[in-house]
Amino acid sequence: MPAGAVPPGDDTDTAIAGVWQSSPPGSLYDYIRVASFSLDRNGRIDQWSRRATEFFGLAADEAVGKDPVSAFAPPGVQVRGHQRLAEILDGREWNGVVPYRDAAGGEGLAEVYVMPSDEGALCVAVDVAALRQIETDLAASQAVFGQSPMGFVLFDTHLRLVRVNERFAAVFGRPAEEHPGRGPHDFLSRVEADRLSAALRQVLETGEPVLDMPLVGTVPGDPARRRWSISLYRLHSNSGRPIGVAGLAMDVTGRQRAEREAAHARRNLALLNEAGSRIGTSLDLETTARELLDVAVPHFCDLASVDLYQALLSGAEELVGTTDGSGQVRRVAFASAVSDAPVVMAGDDDVDPSEGPVSVGAVHRFRFNSASARALRTAQPQVLDGDGGHDLGGAPLVQSTLVVPMVARDTVLGLVQFSRAKGSEPFTERDRMLAEELAARAAIFLDNARLYRREHERALILQRSLLPPDDPEAAGLDIACRYLPGSMETEVGGDWFDVIELPGHRTALVVGDVMGRGLRAAVAMGELRTALRTLAMLDLEPAEVLTALDEVASGLGAPAAGRARRSKSPTDADPGEVYLATCVYVVYDAVTRRCSIANAGHLPPVVVEPDEPPLLLEVPRGVPLGVGGEPFEEIEVQLAEGALLALYTDGLVESRSHALDEGLDAFRASLADSARPLEDVCDHVLATLDTAHGEDDIALLMARIEGLPADQVGDWTLAPQPTSVARARELARDQLLAWGLDDLVDTTELLVSELVTNALRHGFGDIRLRLLLERTLVCEVWDSALLQPRRRRARDTDEGGRGLQLVAMLSQSWGSRRTHRGKTVWFELALRGDSHGSQGPSVDDLLNMF
Repeated sequence: MPAGAVPPGDDTDTAIAGVWQSSPPGSLYDYIRVASFSLDRNGRIDQWSRRATEFFGLAADEAVGKDPVSAFAPPGVQVRGHQRLAEILDGREWNGVVPYRDAAGGEGLAEVYVMPSDEGALCVAVDVAALRQIETDLAASQAVFGQSPMGFVLFDTHLRLVRVNERFAAVFGRPAEEHPGRGPHDFLSRVEADRLSAALRQVLETGEPVLDMPLVGTVPGDPARRRWSISLYRLHSNSGRPIGVAGLAMDVTGRQRAEREAAHARRNLALLNEAGSRIGTSLDLETTARELLDVAVPHFCDLASVDLYQALLSGAEELVGTTDGSGQVRRVAFASAVSDAPVVMAGDDDVDPSEGPVSVGAVHRFRFNSASARALRTAQPQVLDGDGGHDLGGAPLVQSTLVVPMVARDTVLGLVQFSRAKGSEPFTERDRMLAEELAARAAIFLDNARLYRREHERALILQRSLLPPDDPEAAGLDIACRYLPGSMETEVGGDWFDVIELPGHRTALVVGDVMGRGLRAAVAMGELRTALRTLAMLDLEPAEVLTALDEVASGLGAPAAGRARRSKSPTDADPGEVYLATCVYVVYDAVTRRCSIANAGHLPPVVVEPDEPPLLLEVPRGVPLGVGGEPFEEIEVQLAEGALLALYTDGLVESRSHALDEGLDAFRASLADSARPLEDVCDHVLATLDTAHGEDDIALLMARIEGLPADQVGDWTLAPQPTSVARARELARDQLLAWGLDDLVDTTELLVSELVTNALRHGFGDIRLRLLLERTLVCEVWDSALLQPRRRRARDTDEGGRGLQLVAMLSQSWGSRRTHRGKTVWFELALRGDSHGSQGPSVDDLLNMF
């Protein structure tokens, strides 16, 4: 080969080995700067490789034939360099670090290895900086492999391990030096090894890394399943050729457990938050139980049921059987996310699956030694594992159940069963704590609902006891009434109505509404109703009745400070002591068909005359009772025969969904067809109006005018002279005989004689005698004196003073009332055979007594 020629394909490997064969791309020589050349016997360059050209920056024709020391060594070291060169030519092998200068004038250090030969010497030069970088990279690589707390692996292009660090080796139970050459199937299960192999091939082919790929397996000596996360990326040579895949693996078993626990904690917190917003929206026991199950299923469990003590639901004062868990319970709610059919719950220890499940609404007992009874008895949750629940076919359905008692104020109200079906995770200790919290929250609302229901029922009983009977009777009136309490979600109000029979076949019709709700409002209503009945029996004018009733209302609520209240205005009083009420008071006279009406801030009555549209009466509005300081007015209205009078409370016409005027218009429209029977009219009104909202109590009192016929009234005016006494007896006797009341003639004559005599003796002006026949016989004697009669006990020597005693003993009732021009004294006799009562002793018996 001619001097200076470079063999085809010459590179460092061929120069060193003397073999004419190219090294594969990506070998070690890709990462270091290396050059080779040879010297002849005279120390001149006779062979120059391409890598030498790249290293020193000189082409072969420029380097061949030159002295290497003079050509490449800096001037300051050339003397020393020629000495070394002479030693080499004498056959001495040498290597060391020498400075050099390339064609561009740049200087560096090269580690040179010189091997003498018979023909001269072979020289190999390596850049020192590149060697130092390789040393640094190797040290870093050793640190990564040896000190990393994570598993580090290298795969070649055949998916075989090339190197692993000690962490990876420790995890899989083999020394690090035994892993090279193994494949994924040698340390992973088949499924996981197939997944890892596919990922390795994908990374080799595409160059796209795979991050946080999950792997599951076991390690030698530990049967527990472990979880790893491995990230893969492709490795390249300096020339860019893929040479393998590197992997970084982490054991995330503990982290996933922590993440799972954190997820459970977040789920539980969200569940409690949802429970706080969804449970207890209603003061109804059954609704609250259903709300609890709506929260729990399916977010916490697959099946759930709620059983409450029957005594709790029935409103009993004492929860019988709650101390030993033997009391009757009722299933009030059930929910399932796994079966549409009813299911025998795991805690239903006393139920035979062949007999079917406990249905919602069923009342049953738990056996004393059952887990459910034990939970009720000890107030401690019970955990049931295994096939505790079955479907209707008897197949196992439930694998884990929590039986949790519902306790409020140290009282067990019932229990809730949470169950998880086959395939779901069993309950943990954290789940048990969450179940107890859910049950405790629901128990608080159940107890509130129980207390509310008890107070509501008490108030309702009190309220109904204070209302008149469903079919009150009155002279000259056909009466129908309705009372609808507010729904269970609202408190009992203070609405009331009353029908009070007054002397002279007159009737007081009353409708009122105490502002406020609850038991206190019902009690205040009772007090006002009692006071009004008392005032009505005094036969006062309607305005006077409301004035006196206003004083009563002003004194309610503050018995200890009643006197102080009178000195304060309502605005100065404690709002908690003030009771306000509205009321309309109507007195109807069956003889004249006239109504006297007074109003205390209540809605006006509605009148429907025959063949006329319904009309709101224009009555003075007045102020509510309890305000005080304002007078009340009254008006008189003449009603036609067959007219309809309707009194009502605001719950009938007022609602959040519409204005008061709209409700009044709808009420009047519902009365347009008032000719039908009165009971049907009431039903039609309630069915037509929007009364189902339950926002307030509703009281409705309707009366149809049926005045006394003229043949049932006897009315005479007598002159103020002694002969009028006999004339009065004669008129009374003739009238009673005409009415066929022969049995009452003697008694009536005697009592009429006494009253007319008193009118002559103590009064002045004309005397009016009136007899009224309806359900009873009423006799009235009118005079112009204002002095009211007073019954007194006559002594044996007195010639008079026994007239009113006779009246009181012979009549069913008697009394007197003021009129615009004097007073009226009256007595009432029951008709013979009337169920209202007997007449008392006979006239002969009384004469014998006197």
